[in-house]
Amino acid sequence: MHDPSLVFDYIIIGGGTAGCLLANRLSADASKRVLMIEAGRKDDYHWIHIPVGYLHCIGNPRCDWLYQTEPDAGLNGRSLRYPRGKTLGGSSSINGMIYMRGQARDYDRWAELTGDADWRWDNSLPHFKLHEDHYKGADPMHGARGTAPELMQNPSNAYQKMLRHRNSGGEWRIEKQRLRWDILDAFSAAAQQAGIPAIADFNRGDNEGVGYFEVNQKNGWRWNTAKAFLRPACFGRPNFELWTHAQVSKLVLEKQPDGSQRCTGVEVWTGREQLVAHATRDQGGKLGEVLLCAGSIGSPQILQLSGIGPGALLQRHGIAVQQDLPGVGENLQDHLQIRSVYKVTGDKAWGLSLNSMARSLWGKARIGLEYALKRTGPMSMAPSQLGAFTRSSPGQRWPNIQYHVQPLSLEAFGEPLHDFNAFTASVCNLNPTSRGKVEIKTPRFEDAPAIAPNYLSTPQDRQVAADSLRVTRRIVGQPALAQYKPVEFKPGVQYETDDELARLAGDIATTIFHPVGTTKMGADDDPMAVVDSHLRVRGVRGLRVVDAGVMPSITSGNTNSPTLMIAEKAAAWIQAGV
Repeated sequence: MHDPSLVFDYIIIGGGTAGCLLANRLSADASKRVLMIEAGRKDDYHWIHIPVGYLHCIGNPRCDWLYQTEPDAGLNGRSLRYPRGKTLGGSSSINGMIYMRGQARDYDRWAELTGDADWRWDNSLPHFKLHEDHYKGADPMHGARGTAPELMQNPSNAYQKMLRHRNSGGEWRIEKQRLRWDILDAFSAAAQQAGIPAIADFNRGDNEGVGYFEVNQKNGWRWNTAKAFLRPACFGRPNFELWTHAQVSKLVLEKQPDGSQRCTGVEVWTGREQLVAHATRDQGGKLGEVLLCAGSIGSPQILQLSGIGPGALLQRHGIAVQQDLPGVGENLQDHLQIRSVYKVTGDKAWGLSLNSMARSLWGKARIGLEYALKRTGPMSMAPSQLGAFTRSSPGQRWPNIQYHVQPLSLEAFGEPLHDFNAFTASVCNLNPTSRGKVEIKTPRFEDAPAIAPNYLSTPQDRQVAADSLRVTRRIVGQPALAQYKPVEFKPGVQYETDDELARLAGDIATTIFHPVGTTKMGADDDPMAVVDSHLRVRGVRGLRVVDAGVMPSITSGNTNSPTLMIAEKAAAWIQAGV
């Protein structure tokens, strides 16, 4: 007989983007006990909530796992810092706050790869809208608090009845940014002169165009998933329990009479003792579920430590193979951004770029005062303000590159701003063909896994890298930016050939923090699929993966909000027992 205090219907591993939404939805049923386990701390660090505070969160052990990639041949032997959130809210507490769904074709492709039409764009859009609180209000493409999306209008659907009863929905706030810059407006005009249309909303299925990003903020503060979905709803529910500073060391697997495996709980290190939490209910013998939401790095690591993964890898580390799934940790995809920096000059020195505004103590004081009084200005900035989606070459069938444009420049993330005015136009390949992997290095849960993104490892990706730098030069060469006399500081106009530009991309490019795909979903005949189309781990009952790792292919844009949509679908399936 298990200790009743350690027995739950649902155990959620990871208090990040997907985990917080799942906790909200599943604990809305008062008859179910829900446990969330988060390795990090509560999100009570003030820099999490001030938008520009990501500068203080990334690389900070208080809220970042501090991962590093393996030396990468595509990056000319460099290793990259690989931030992942280690706090309530997960990476939504340290990310760029950009609200981006991607393109409709991304989801139609998922439906093809899984053989499940439920993943099509038209069938995914309602699950985006269900938790949205868009500042413009509800319309056919967006949801808002106080409205009833179509998913809430079917009285026979038990999941929707539960959400309506608990007044759920509309938690994920989306607002316009609270600042603008002349230099960014000029870049937008130049992009339009280069043939990229203006766009008012990147999230209607086709994001081709240029415009300011919408962000997950509320009144000038970061809006992370802990605020949106845990507080106050979950914290006020007696059937919800939260453990922080608690790291899952492995899953508890039990062989069933028919020879199959079932996940019945988790082993957890609290920093003081090892506990076992059980996903089984003694009353009536009803079995629960374990929901792995530790992200594209953490989830494959936990699976491998538990004996679920490539058999040869597990045996090499002395781990008994419980379920040989060769796809666990494979298929890693990420958006690699190439940062072009342009020096600029203009009539006004202060305010032309953040470089000049933040150069002096007086400038920093003005920035701080504006935020304190109005919640506007540079301290309300997302890391990137202006965005653009276009094609790297005329032969591309759809927009395949994304720009993140910033009124600032620096040598590398975390280093001081340059002492001259400049803007940065970072461009990434939305649909990389390179594939990497995540593998444990030791059988110890305390040891970080090996992360090998394998960037720029295909001819297609190297060609897109070279072409995208040429697109940047074409935009910057338009008349709209001429008044600022832009001069290419990085990578440098002396580099012109495909080989030179691709090598330069390897020298200056860095991750834009969008790892996906390491526990991908797929059809029954896909030997590398880790989960089925309802996110159930193959060969192990009672276990699902619900995070960005299940994406079989990366979305055409930032990945945080697609992960929420995935969690919304998963919650409905879990509640329905399918």
